[in-house]
Formats: sequence, structure tokens, C-alpha cells
Amino acid sequence: MSHILKGAAVSLLEEIRSLDIKDVLHLVQEQFPNAITFSTSFSNEDQVITDLIDKSKVPVNIFTLDTGRLFESTYDTWESTNAHYGIHIKGYSPDTTLLQNFLDQHGPNSFYQSVERRKECCAIRKIAPLKKALQGYAVWVTGIRAEHSISRQGSAIIEWDEENKIIKYNPLLHWTTEEVSQYIRQNHLPYNILHDQGYVSIGCAPCTRAIREDEDFRAGRWWWEDDSKKECGLHIKQ
Repeated sequence: MSHILKGAAVSLLEEIRSLDIKDVLHLVQEQFPNAITFSTSFSNEDQVITDLIDKSKVPVNIFTLDTGRLFESTYDTWESTNAHYGIHIKGYSPDTTLLQNFLDQHGPNSFYQSVERRKECCAIRKIAPLKKALQGYAVWVTGIRAEHSISRQGSAIIEWDEENKIIKYNPLLHWTTEEVSQYIRQNHLPYNILHDQGYVSIGCAPCTRAIREDEDFRAGRWWWEDDSKKECGLHIKQ
């Protein structure tokens, strides 16, 4: 099955070149009925995509990864988004046994100790729940943008995710930060208020800080680590 999906990703990339996002969603729905899922972290990018999905009327499943250590304002945005669109966004949480064993062995904040420990935490809280959430779907919609990091500049709007054996659709890949912010303002969308306080890329509370104007987009994530290591593993290129 995966080789069929991989070939479809190549074909779709050619077919969508002149289409807008809503038209792409309709095209994908035609080829993979009821097999599209979207992972939201309630970032500004993801709020834009949620709005476009709602306006397209394409039946896209929407979920989020509830790591257990999100900001309170992220949970608030989750609730306000549900209310705004009249939907229920399902949360996927870490396996309780795996998490408890990790905490018993290393403590609650061991991710500050080394990159390896932090990646182990991300694997339990994010990667494993993601794999569970993606099961049974053919297309995964994400909010990644090329501006986010050097590693994401090599992404394509539609690409094959070998790790998860799924077609990945990155509709806002070439949008700028201003274009995203403008869409939020013009359409009066609910958004995470941390974006008004210098937070640009928002993840777990212990691993996220506000950034200065002269800092890189991802500087506020895992700020104690080398810049080249700042990925949690959800969007690693194979």
C-alpha cells in the first residue's frame, strides 16, 4: 500500500501547482475519501489551516498532541477553537506506563540534561502519540513553513513521509509570517495569546520561551541546545 501512496504523492505535487488550498483539499478528498487528517498545535499557522478546512467543507479529521505540559493558553486556544467552529478536536496523550517509567527513572525535567534525554521525552510525549493518531489515514496535513528552520526549507508542499508511510501536505509552506498574521486578523480567528508576548514557535511550556526581535524563529524552542538539534522528530526529513 505504501508504494501506491508514495507514487500518488509525486502525482499530486504536479496536479496542485495551479490550485489554491481549498481546491487541493477537494482534490485530495476525491483521491482519498475520508482519509485526510490534520495535526494542530493551535499555532497561528494551524489556526489558518483549521479555518481553510472549515471553509472548504472537506471532511478532514483534526487532532492535537496533548503532551501534558502545554501552556494554559494553548489549552484555552483549544477550547476557543472548538467553540468557534462547533467541532471537537481530539487530543492524543502519551502512554501512561511509558511516561511513568521515564519520570521514575529520570525525573520531570531531565530534558534539560542532554539532547538525548530531551529527544526521549519528545518521543514519548509526541512521536508515539502521533504515530497512533496517523493510523488509518492516507494524507497528513501540517502547518510547517519554510521560514521555520533550515531543515524545513527543503520540504515540498506535498511530499512522502517515509517514517510514517503517509502523504504529507504542507499548505502554508511558502507563506510568510506576516501573511499568516494578516489572515488571523482579517478573519478574526481565535489564537494563542502568547503570540502577542514574543512567543513565535510554541510547544511544551518548559521547552519554550519568548524571543527577541533579532533572534531566529526557533530560538525560543529548546534554547539551551545547539541550533542544529532543534527538532522534536515530528517533521524530520528522511
